[in-house]
Amino acid sequence: MASLIDRHTGFVAELRRAGLPVSVAEGLDAVRAMQAVDLLDRESLRAAYAATLVKRPQHRTTFDTLFDLWFPAAVGDGAGARPDPDRPARTTDDDGRPVEPALDPQVQARRGELAELLLSGDDAGLRQFARMAVAEYGQTPGQESWFSFGVLRAMSPDTLMARLLNAVLAGQERGGMAERVARRTFRDRIARFEDLVAGEVRRRIAEDTGVERTARIAVRPPLERLDFAGANRAEMAALRREVYPLARKLAARLVQKQRRGRRGRLDFRRTVRASLASGGVPLTTHHRPRRPHKPELVVLCDASDSVSAFAHFTLLLTFALREQFSKVRAFAFIDATDEITRFFAPGADVTDAMTRLAAEADLVWITGRSDYGHAIKVFDDRYRDAITPKTSLLILGDARSNYGGLSLPILRSMAGRARHAYWLNPEPRGQWDTGDSAASRYGELVPMYECRNLTQLAAFIEELT
Repeated sequence: MASLIDRHTGFVAELRRAGLPVSVAEGLDAVRAMQAVDLLDRESLRAAYAATLVKRPQHRTTFDTLFDLWFPAAVGDGAGARPDPDRPARTTDDDGRPVEPALDPQVQARRGELAELLLSGDDAGLRQFARMAVAEYGQTPGQESWFSFGVLRAMSPDTLMARLLNAVLAGQERGGMAERVARRTFRDRIARFEDLVAGEVRRRIAEDTGVERTARIAVRPPLERLDFAGANRAEMAALRREVYPLARKLAARLVQKQRRGRRGRLDFRRTVRASLASGGVPLTTHHRPRRPHKPELVVLCDASDSVSAFAHFTLLLTFALREQFSKVRAFAFIDATDEITRFFAPGADVTDAMTRLAAEADLVWITGRSDYGHAIKVFDDRYRDAITPKTSLLILGDARSNYGGLSLPILRSMAGRARHAYWLNPEPRGQWDTGDSAASRYGELVPMYECRNLTQLAAFIEELT
């Protein structure tokens, strides 16, 4: 019982560390839910935890990964997953080195077993086979760690597609709906096998090095807490989808704020007309509706390599918000500044726009290294008229100028001419003012916010509105 309590408290703590919002009350709810399920039924236990602790679909992958680490399906090699001692996992040549998988009859026999499991869709058998495959091919000779690469290289499940299609489409016309359905089915089963292999590798590493350490290495933070700079291609695509809900939320808050704003000028005619019902006494006053202010937006974005992912994301947000502003103008800089609004016209493909920006924008003056001082000076010289009393100025960058000039008087003048000015810095606040960072000196002129993920961006939007 003590072991179960330890696993529960450790699991909940690890969920919190991974960024999932799990309160103490929800942890107690999970304990109550465990009383209603069979603890020996692992999937029922998983469902009880998920129902009480997971709030967003995006958190489910992280939850499942941690659940598999803290409540593994097997211990050690697992029942029935031990390699046959009389059957060597790999054939060796005369020098004792393993032969290539394509030439190894033992590996080809295992591939045949995998093909049969993929063909039948036997998930329990596939799970057992994944354990066996990791036991046989998951370790490089002479090394103690475990890897998925060796298993997937030996089994090469993607190359089994032709065999699987031939088995289910014998005598049928190829290229039609039946083939497309079969391809999708087998692709899903192959992905399932790869996930099972990765999970088994994580389980074995956790047994060797500890669950907590393995969890910190294997689990990426949820999307809303993922650093923009560390996002891979798939995560960046997901981040793009999150831009538009944030933009709609900002739009709704802007409308709400306008409705709660100060009343407009007195509507004398409506007030007098309403007073007739009270004997000419104006008990209720009527006012003309306020005309909401639709500001102009100017974005000044650092496009150097160190913040390119952050710049990519925030430009997406900027243009998702274009309907909230009467005019949007965007500028990018490295050690020179150029207007890039033309690359991000409505309907433009973002990837193509970024490619054109890199090829056509005039962002390099001499060295091609960040020079905030010269970039600010160029902006003021060429585009001074872009900032007016109606303009909201948004600067995106890490405030690292490679020990060059800072052009503080010019920036002070720019911020003074703008209606509002904000600076989003993608670096952790603890790194500000280290090395060549001039964050505090710029922050004295323009309010600076740490903005490395969706959570911080949403917090900034809340404050901005």
